[in-house]
Amino acid sequence: MTEADRTEAAMTGSIRRTHPYPRPDWTFVRADALTKVFPDDVPPAAAQDELCGFLGETLSFQVAYLPPAHGSGGGDRIRVEVDDASAPFTVVSTVELVPVTLAAFDGHDAGYLRDAPGLYPDLLKPLPDGALVRPLTASWGALWFDVRIDEAEHAGSRTVGVRIVRESDSQVLYQVDVPVQVHPVDLPALDIINTHWLHADCLADYYGVEAFGAEHWERLEAFIGAAARMRVTSLLTPTWTPPLDTAVGGTRTPVQLVGIADDGNGYAFDFSRLGRWLALCRKHGITTVEIAHLFTQWGAKATPAIYVDTPSGREHRFGWHVPATDPRYRGLLEQLLPALRAYLDQEWPEGSVLWHISDEPHPADRDTYLAAREVVHDLLAGADVADALSDFDFVDAVAIPIVATDSVEPFRAAGMNPFVYYCVSQHTDVANRFIAMPSVRNRVLGRQLFVNRAPGFLHWGFNFWNTQFSLGSLDPFADTCAGGAFPGGDASIVYPAPDGTAWPSVRYRVFTQGMDDHRALQLLRDLTDHDTAASYVDQGGELSYSRFDYDRRAHLNARRAVDERILAELAAPSK
Repeated sequence: MTEADRTEAAMTGSIRRTHPYPRPDWTFVRADALTKVFPDDVPPAAAQDELCGFLGETLSFQVAYLPPAHGSGGGDRIRVEVDDASAPFTVVSTVELVPVTLAAFDGHDAGYLRDAPGLYPDLLKPLPDGALVRPLTASWGALWFDVRIDEAEHAGSRTVGVRIVRESDSQVLYQVDVPVQVHPVDLPALDIINTHWLHADCLADYYGVEAFGAEHWERLEAFIGAAARMRVTSLLTPTWTPPLDTAVGGTRTPVQLVGIADDGNGYAFDFSRLGRWLALCRKHGITTVEIAHLFTQWGAKATPAIYVDTPSGREHRFGWHVPATDPRYRGLLEQLLPALRAYLDQEWPEGSVLWHISDEPHPADRDTYLAAREVVHDLLAGADVADALSDFDFVDAVAIPIVATDSVEPFRAAGMNPFVYYCVSQHTDVANRFIAMPSVRNRVLGRQLFVNRAPGFLHWGFNFWNTQFSLGSLDPFADTCAGGAFPGGDASIVYPAPDGTAWPSVRYRVFTQGMDDHRALQLLRDLTDHDTAASYVDQGGELSYSRFDYDRRAHLNARRAVDERILAELAAPSK
């Protein structure tokens, strides 16, 4: 059976996954970062022997292992050792299994690894130096290795030596030397907007800390930093609690950066918390801030939850109970938006600002959306206003449409190369990051965005740890499906570590590598032209948002060809 046949068989569920028995010895396989190692399936060997990339890229590989059958040496703990020369540049993690209760919707396409509930590999849990790993009995496990070199003086060719040692007798069970080539060249910064909405309230809820208290700010900085390392360039900014994924009549934990007070003589505003937020953005290289939506999701029918300090105490003045066109809301915005825009002009001059009316309006919502837009139209004159949508009929209503990847063709037919997004609904034929999908379907987005000249990408769930409609909070280690509403992995791409930092997922690492593919294509474009760069990944003109190759080796080989052309162009005398 060829690898392509094997992949197809895995997608259609025709492989019977068994382990040989008796099994007196350990089994090891060096796998690449585009493989997901399931506990009951033999993983394929790495598609490439050598890891290649540029300064600042994280190059990853795995070592999968299956312990001996119980009774023939099983139960031993193992230790991972990396050679001294490479250890400073290498981070080792265990690939942890997470529960997925909804892997795929009924009638899904063939591009899923599995479609049944189960335990799936996703969480990358850092392994401290010298820590021991206890393998699961009769199950495949995996160790994940990230190699990153930032300084040119350490670039070049090296070999990362890995040894797996049994604790009980210090016997070396497995060793491998992985060749790594890091070119002494910096890739350009990502030149598109890349936003994954960070939910500040979910951090406060999960860690049980006061919103915008000292501990909350520590968590926020950690997760903003994690987002930036995933090449996120734009951050959803909770000027008021974003009116997203909230049941009609419901509320989420308030996370309102802008202080609003009313003493009966007009509104007064305090932007000090917003200033602290902007400072964190600046520190971590965020270049765009997105102001929270000005109206509720799914039709812009009501106002967001906004709290106002009065002499009698804090008042929940706006929310689902106040219609979008209520004159009282317009009265607030007439004072708030000019003051907020002036503050941003002064304190965020080096960055850009995106404004939102309402998220994901549908055709039936056109009238209410237009009415809400009219409430703020004059107040946002000259501003960049963008909203996610799926219907071409809205093209005249939204200045910057952010189009679902499965609805993009009418926009392209009209001569547009739109900003795009995907979420739970983009589950057929297009790229996505569900845990049950092959990693190529995640990573391919970088080259899709480049080939299609998209100015940006949006995803709604960096760390949404609530059930659907935010009816309750949840433990993301126990529930990856928002209470069973969304396919596993749609709502979040990171996990909350006990120390308040973000643990990455396999999907986080692979998505980052997809954005680095985009950066490499940018560099090649700048050295040649767009069409030349695109030709290396365009699959003979067949690459689109809904057509791409699942072959791991072909994907990695195309990236290597891009790198080789970059090096050739840089070495050419005219360069």
